Amino acid sequence: MQDISKSIEACAAYYGDDAAAVREYLIEGQKRALALPNRGPLRFKDNGDIHSDILEAYSTYGFYIFENALRPEELQDLENDLEAMRDNFPTEMGAATDAKGRPALGADTTGFTLQWAKPLSDPLGGTAMANGRHQVKLFEPKPDASAPQATPVYLGGSLQFSKACLVTYAHPGLLKMAEAINGADFTPFHEGLFIKDAGLGAAVSWHQDGDTHWDNPNFDEDIHGFNFMGQIHGSTAVNGVWVLPGTHKHGRVDIVKLIAEAGTERLPDAVPIICNAGDVVINNRQILHGSFANTGFETRVTVNFGFHRRSSVLNVHGAGIHAEAVTFDDAFIKNRSRLIGLAIDARRQRFPDEIPYEYAPDANGPEKPVWNDAIMPSLKNYNLTDLSI
Repeated sequence: MQDISKSIEACAAYYGDDAAAVREYLIEGQKRALALPNRGPLRFKDNGDIHSDILEAYSTYGFYIFENALRPEELQDLENDLEAMRDNFPTEMGAATDAKGRPALGADTTGFTLQWAKPLSDPLGGTAMANGRHQVKLFEPKPDASAPQATPVYLGGSLQFSKACLVTYAHPGLLKMAEAINGADFTPFHEGLFIKDAGLGAAVSWHQDGDTHWDNPNFDEDIHGFNFMGQIHGSTAVNGVWVLPGTHKHGRVDIVKLIAEAGTERLPDAVPIICNAGDVVINNRQILHGSFANTGFETRVTVNFGFHRRSSVLNVHGAGIHAEAVTFDDAFIKNRSRLIGLAIDARRQRFPDEIPYEYAPDANGPEKPVWNDAIMPSLKNYNLTDLSI
């Protein structure tokens, strides 16, 4: 794991009289996280199914870390695409061109794409945005005087901008995990890149991702799906997501009350998700989680993509957070799910030594999706059909 002792000290210094308490919180949280029995390589039974130990640990804690899940050349592809995308970012929030005068990444799209925030701020906390799920505002450290007015924090619809992200989306072991949790007819959710640059990255206040099914009579721990979080640079106690293990099982959390009872936004039983580059986390969308402003020296970029049970989205009216709220009928789901088959074929071509995942809805259909690079432009604005619940 990365040595983040300097980042811990730098982070603590932002908190004034609370510096010692913050330092201890980060160090102790790191120790507790690394002691949990919920990390290791992707492992399978003799029949090819995900090992039951992994499923049990994921169910218990609400997250699991697959170590070294990404191939070295896959990680390099992601790094290369990330560099190219950053080079094409707008010069500032809302600008139509990049620093070289070219049309900026996402400038011609209408979907949820590049989002910005003030450095070290908590833009969602305590607001009505995202249906008010970020109930409290976290501490906002004062950024360095040289900091820009705004910093990129999230790129939605990443598959239309990065073939490397599309290829990772079809990782056969991860899709096998999606099948184990959500069934062989699982559906997409949403894809994006979380960006928390060193010394600039914004906070994401404590929240639960689920929105639609809290009062569903068939509510259970997996009804709102999950996210995979692939790590390009790694994740630490300073720049990473913190979670409250087990909270995915018990419905909606009163976050205001929880923090009031704790007497601090630094929830005492929470742990950080600690990863190396190339690790991939599966994180239940119902688990209480959030991240503090990145006042450290390590940047985190997370390749996010999630999946749902078909029964969670079929004929369900969407939450309207990632895309317009509509009712997801069979044709809508089929159209959005086509990206899974396209990604599988793109990955087959990139890594011909792998056994590709076989997606059941395509295997039973009349034609299997075929990828070629000429298809990439057709993905523009695909995320307008995200299955947000």
